[in-house]
Amino acid sequence: MSAFTRLYAGETNVGFVPHRRRWYIMSAIAVVICFLSIGIRGFNFGVEFKGGNTLQFPLGTASVSDVQSAVGGSGVPVESVQKAGSGGSGTFVVTTKVLSETELSRLRSALSTDLGPKITVKGHPLSTDDISQNQVSASWGKDITRKAILALIVFLIAVSIFISSLFEWRLSVGAIVGVLHDLVISAGVYSIVGFEVTPSTVVGLLTILGYSLYDNIVVYDKVRENSRGILGLARQTYSEAANRAVNQTLARSINTSLIALLPVAGLLFVGAGLLGVGTIKDLALVLFIGLASGAYSSLFLATPIACDLKERQQQYVELRRKVALRRAARARTAATAETGDSRGPARTTTAVLDRDADAVDALGDDTAAEPDRAPKPGAAPRPGSRPQRSGNRARPQQRRGGRPPHKRKR
Repeated sequence: MSAFTRLYAGETNVGFVPHRRRWYIMSAIAVVICFLSIGIRGFNFGVEFKGGNTLQFPLGTASVSDVQSAVGGSGVPVESVQKAGSGGSGTFVVTTKVLSETELSRLRSALSTDLGPKITVKGHPLSTDDISQNQVSASWGKDITRKAILALIVFLIAVSIFISSLFEWRLSVGAIVGVLHDLVISAGVYSIVGFEVTPSTVVGLLTILGYSLYDNIVVYDKVRENSRGILGLARQTYSEAANRAVNQTLARSINTSLIALLPVAGLLFVGAGLLGVGTIKDLALVLFIGLASGAYSSLFLATPIACDLKERQQQYVELRRKVALRRAARARTAATAETGDSRGPARTTTAVLDRDADAVDALGDDTAAEPDRAPKPGAAPRPGSRPQRSGNRARPQQRRGGRPPHKRKR
């Protein structure tokens, strides 16, 4: 059976939960790098957050380098020059810090003079009246930031209550840790790359949270299905049942992630990279990094963390001990069955396995703890045991003198 066939049949055996320490270390290194970049480099906040001016005018036949040259000739500091849209409806967007009226007038004059031959508006060269400008206060960005943080807190509280009511609080902790991991990774990549942080970035961050939780709910539902009645059977631990659940949903997680990432990759690499539409790269980048990080955290972080918390409970500690003892008994039995006895045939493997399994199932029982103690009078026999003959049962007596009376010759 090929790897793809096993993947789509849910028969893979990737060690998501058994190798969780490895994933914890990798995630911790990535989070530390992101925090260092945020602390040292910071963010490249857009005009909406720190305030400034934006100037817009049609594209025409000019290029971004032409606009940058015209801006440089004005002597006014400009932070970014981007394209928005394409064709006849496309515009250039020039972003600056807060300018005085004199600086703003000098910049508009330089743009109209240098770009007039290449940009025509309604049949005449670009003029200062064709350049629209807008000024944004820094207080507006602070309001947006405050509302985004409030929305994030409300979202995390609501998710914790929902997952705790649907499953339990230990699984909700794993999901919340995965969500926070995705937020830190997305913010760290923004800091490292230096993309501009705009309101679209905030919207993208809130969007990826729902995607990450959706994948977690799918995995958790399969974990609940696999672990139902696991304490009574004592055939596998909770971590093994959870790891099997992650492998069974692996194909669905991969397909969902690819379907979500392909259009976002088109926006980022084709729209922003090849076509140069800079106004969509802030949203495209946060969606791409967030979706990829969400797919990783739902498989490698959320479920292993939930297993760590779950197996701290006493009943699951006892379950792990019983499973280990059962497997040790089976290993000894298998070795005995293969070796056999030189004085006779090998012991029957099935019977020995049943006997050792029964002994392990009886762990924690008083009778199993003291196997040499005789059963109590009147106690019900164990299923499958041989009926025992009472020790004080009298044998039928015979008359002295040879044969019983009905056998004697008359």
